[in-house]
Amino acid sequence: MRQAGYLIKGVRNIAQTGWRTDQLQAALNNATDIADSTFDLVTLCIGVNNQYQNGSLDTYKIQFENLLQRALARAGGKTERVLVVSIPDWAFTPYGQNFSPGTISQEIDQFNTAKRAITESYGVDFVNVTPISRMGLEQPELVAPDGLHPSAGQYSAWVQLLFPAAKNALRS
Repeated sequence: MRQAGYLIKGVRNIAQTGWRTDQLQAALNNATDIADSTFDLVTLCIGVNNQYQNGSLDTYKIQFENLLQRALARAGGKTERVLVVSIPDWAFTPYGQNFSPGTISQEIDQFNTAKRAITESYGVDFVNVTPISRMGLEQPELVAPDGLHPSAGQYSAWVQLLFPAAKNALRS
């Protein structure tokens, strides 16, 4: 964003790798420094660990919707300033191949279908990075050296998808 000429300040990342929706909710409850803040752009990428840890899809839907409402509040109610990122598919990693890849992908699709429906019901943009994650076996450079997480290259590909939506958000 800076390279494109946008003034970026006050970046705040709440979530941590490995979190489920309930953990992000708890962190937001404790993040008093942003309780009344508004941001020009809010992104929400959560859910892979709900699936990975065999979480209930119904519980995920409720918690995700709550998180989306909170994201909208932090964006001052401006739907165009919130971007929701799909759940990447870890079945397409060397680590994921040790489990039931077909089941993993099917569950990721179910979580993403719910996530997209909730997101779109609020008029928020849904950025689908899942197809990129599903290239991880064909293009191993898209997977980090740990054999599970996205590599810097995969994150760069995600940014290419997010960038136009982020520019549109900031134009508004």
